[in-house]
Amino acid sequence: MDITLTQPAGLVVSPAFSHVAVVPPGATTIYVGGQNGVDESGAVVSADAGEQSLRALENARIALESAGAGLDDVISWTVLIHQQADLRAAYGAVASKLARDGAPPLVTAAVVAGLGVPGALIEISAVAAVIRD
Repeated sequence: MDITLTQPAGLVVSPAFSHVAVVPPGATTIYVGGQNGVDESGAVVSADAGEQSLRALENARIALESAGAGLDDVISWTVLIHQQADLRAAYGAVASKLARDGAPPLVTAAVVAGLGVPGALIEISAVAAVIRD
């Protein structure tokens, strides 16, 4: 049993994302709700999009680890970026941390007019899958 991430013929091939994830029966699926660049008290860590991105990713990592998974187990990311954020700073801060061996995860990204946390510039959610022995 393997978790399969693919880039089917007829669709754009990108080193940054796959198009399809197939999770076999018996695998554990883990859903991480939207994580902002906030500390454990809920305060936004910085007005800088890059710093918020790093913290949002760290928060996602903490959530994943609490369920016995890690960043390499993510099969799908959803990234919401506030329209006033510096997109290059937001993505550039986390791109190297999302890189991994093998096929990349699925990625959905959107620029939005606002997020639920005042001052938040980014929100990241994830779906991970783990095959347990």
